[in-house]
Amino acid sequence: MSAAPRASVRALVVDPSASAAVRLAEVPDPVPGSDQALVAVSHASLNYGDLNDARSGRVPVGAVLGSDAAGVVVRAAADGTGPAVGTRVVALTSGAFAERVAIGVGALAEVPKDLDLARAAALPVAGVAALRSLRAAGLGPGKRVLVTGASGGVGRYAVQLAARAGAHVIASVGSAARGEGLREAGADEVLIGLERLQRPVDVVIDNVGGPQLVAAWNLLAPGGSVQSVGWTSGEPAVLPPYATVGPAKSLTSFVIEGAVTEDLAALTELAAEGLLSVEIGWQGSWDRFEEAAEALRGRRISGKAVLEVASGELPAGG
Repeated sequence: MSAAPRASVRALVVDPSASAAVRLAEVPDPVPGSDQALVAVSHASLNYGDLNDARSGRVPVGAVLGSDAAGVVVRAAADGTGPAVGTRVVALTSGAFAERVAIGVGALAEVPKDLDLARAAALPVAGVAALRSLRAAGLGPGKRVLVTGASGGVGRYAVQLAARAGAHVIASVGSAARGEGLREAGADEVLIGLERLQRPVDVVIDNVGGPQLVAAWNLLAPGGSVQSVGWTSGEPAVLPPYATVGPAKSLTSFVIEGAVTEDLAALTELAAEGLLSVEIGWQGSWDRFEEAAEALRGRRISGKAVLEVASGELPAGG
């Protein structure tokens, strides 16, 4: 049974005049395309990229923000593909911070019954970025893998996934407090900064950028790869002369592209089985978006910030 359309839904939209450049507003009820499912969102997670998108102009003023969402399918895709009505799903899609979102079936995955939707919502951007960047870098048993900004969402997933693959994992954080739990997650070494790291590494998953990216490049072994996933430092990276002259190694920009269903399914299965820990450092109503944004920007959160969407379930008859 499909849901009857409503004139509008609430959503978090970009507004430069708001203190966090985001506010709750009414937007038109989405109209799904033939290959899109309509999802009633119950939880969404906040990423550094969302905060940047709200201020950079990449997401236009008045447009719905967000990429990570979890909820229930209330209208299946008209072309017969994708999950059925009533299926609990997780998604990586633009405009995720709304009560209802039309989502392409290639951006959805069913959530296993043993995984709650709050934890599922914390997986898409950070989990897929960790999984794909490690894959692109040539992860394998015995590789020395450095993860910078390891206390954040991408970092914690990268540490766990690299450890599961048999790598020697070095987690770099900004303070001792932010390193808590990383050894339990699979890190063989937890360092504050990179000053104490002497031996070369084969893979770098860099979430920090700036001078730390330069230091990581200098630590990279011949044939190694740096995956530039994030840039939370906001600082420029200045390479000294001849830093890029020598044995072949690579610095690769990273972005998530294409269908993500298979990767989301793999991540949610690992989480449901207890093989991938989902750490939520902040959780609360999306009315408290400013509080969540300040905590994330101020690096007071280890792991993910999860927003509870006020009406993830549609009212009866509506």
